[in-house]
Parts: sequence; C-alpha cells; structure tokens
Amino acid sequence: MATIPNPAKGFHLEIKILYDIEKQLEVALPKMAEAATDPELAEGFLQHLRETEQQSKRLEQIFDMLGMPPEKHTMEGIRGIIADGTVMANADAPDALRDAKIAGSGRDVEHYEMACYMNAIEEAGALGLTDAVSLLEETLKEEQNADQILMAALQKNLALAGSEAAKDPAAG
Repeated sequence: MATIPNPAKGFHLEIKILYDIEKQLEVALPKMAEAATDPELAEGFLQHLRETEQQSKRLEQIFDMLGMPPEKHTMEGIRGIIADGTVMANADAPDALRDAKIAGSGRDVEHYEMACYMNAIEEAGALGLTDAVSLLEETLKEEQNADQILMAALQKNLALAGSEAAKDPAAG
C-alpha cells in the first residue's frame, strides 16, 4: 500500500509509476516491432522505442530535480495492457488483420500513458515545478504523435484486411 501524505509525495509516486511504464515499454516495444509484418508499423514501434528511452531519461532528470534516485513503482494496469498486446501479436490471423490488432494494442498503451502524463503535468504544475512540467509536456507530445502513427497503421491494415477478406469468400 502506498502512503501519500501530501501532494509532493503524490507527484513523486506518479513519476515512479511513469518510470515503471517506460521501462516496461523498453522491453515490450522491440517485441511488438518484431511481431509486425507491416514495415511501417514495425518502424513506428522502433522509433517510439528510441523516444521511450529518452522519456526514461527525462523522468530521471525529474527524479534528480526532486533530489531522489530513479525508482519504479509497479502498477498492474500497464502490465495487463502489454499482456493484451502480446495476445494480439501472437494471434492466428491474416497478417494485415494481426497488424491492425497490434496497432490497436499499441494505441491502448499510448492512451494509458497519455492519461498518466496529463495527471503528472497537472500535479507538477500545482507544485510549481515548471521545469518538470516542460519535460512532461515534451513526452506527452511524443505519446500523442505515436498514437497518430498507430492510428494510421490501424486504419491502413484494417483496410488491407477487409480487401483480403473480400477476395476470399470462404474465409467469412
């Protein structure tokens, strides 16, 4: 059980949660890229991996601002979302449909992250931590961009999957 006696400790907890999320994604993103058959989707995951590594470093800067060592606080939500993505990556489905499902799972992760970053921005702002707000906002923009890339991959692969299904009436 977490003890949160004041807003500063609440913000510190939020940063530890975000750090855990980013570290989990540093492991998961290469696997998602490997599972994707769509080269653009795979590259999108690898690009976001590079961003994720920088996001972890930004969080480490915030820990430093707080005078605390980088530390993770485990939250099961992200683990469940990543596990759901693994199920989609391993699904027995036509390539385009599986890629659409992988992209959708990636969007699930991005939305979870965006919500957490928005909360952290509000908390940092309330505490007057303007440098932390700037770092968190930079990451939020990257998460929003990743969501747009994944949405485009989802749409493209759904269209491809629909075209493939239309060509094979026996598949329905």
